[in-house]
Amino acid sequence: MGQKVHPGGFRVGVIHDWKSNWWTGKHEFSDYLLEDVKIRKHILGKLSHAGLSDILIRKDKQRITVDIFTARPGIVIGKSGVEVDALRRELHAITKKNVHININEIKRPELDAKLVAQSIAEQLENRVSFRRAMKRSLASAMRSGAQGIKITAGGRLGGGEMSRREAYSEGRVPLHTIRADIDYGLAEAKTTFGIIGVKVWINKGEIMPEGFEGASGRDSRLGDQDQARRRRGASAEGLGASREGGRRGVDREGLGIVPRRRGQRPSGGRGGPRRAQAEPTTPEATEAAVEPETETPTVPEVEATTEPTTQPTTEPTTEPAAETSADPTPESEGDS
Repeated sequence: MGQKVHPGGFRVGVIHDWKSNWWTGKHEFSDYLLEDVKIRKHILGKLSHAGLSDILIRKDKQRITVDIFTARPGIVIGKSGVEVDALRRELHAITKKNVHININEIKRPELDAKLVAQSIAEQLENRVSFRRAMKRSLASAMRSGAQGIKITAGGRLGGGEMSRREAYSEGRVPLHTIRADIDYGLAEAKTTFGIIGVKVWINKGEIMPEGFEGASGRDSRLGDQDQARRRRGASAEGLGASREGGRRGVDREGLGIVPRRRGQRPSGGRGGPRRAQAEPTTPEATEAAVEPETETPTVPEVEATTEPTTQPTTEPTTEPAAETSADPTPESEGDS
């Protein structure tokens, strides 16, 4: 059996708040809870066609505040507030308390999981292809700015004899990441060949604590920095360094100098000269023999080869010229 956790209840107290806020003793708890159930059932039954998304309830001793989130506030309010007044009187008759109702509009219904599930269920009741309805909702949600969405539908899809379940997803929906704002919605399509259930998960991004700023900004996804580093070809750390570190003959940083075996060529390259003497067997001798070869850089060798070639070519050409120019003068003076 699959053991699923509701995404909203999993995040309550961390990034989400309770949908019913009130406090009472043990003896009144059951009455308050049953009162909440009656309020929600009555509102959903009366305004089922108004695109309701969520209902929040706050209670005091003598007052109840109900917040209704809907995509069609005009239907809930009615002409000059007639529908709201009627709903307020009905809730007062149920609870025997003063009821205050707030109507909140949802400006982007494509990012509300409950409304997306309701729209797909309505399309299935109107005999629209379930694949077309699900893919259209996927595209509209991603176009509106969602980071990921997943939709599943289960039942006699397409009027088939056997019920089955199909799912479509796009983007990333990390259900176990608590800081990810995952919106979940469930709706049922009552068709002529049975009920089809629709579930929707929408990832709206990550909710970070106040004052948090990542290395590349607040809106960067997890893993983007690592992927960018791999694209630039930077050196990897950890176990990947030994795999991506080139040929075996090159010395690796931080690993120290490994003493070579007898008769092995030095690590300078293929053309490096072999050592004439056999390597000593004692550890002290091996360190003394290996260190001069590895520590001497290649630049001084090039300078040593260039200096002898430049000095002989310049000095002999200048000194004989001076001698020849100086010798004839005394001879000429003596003859004269």
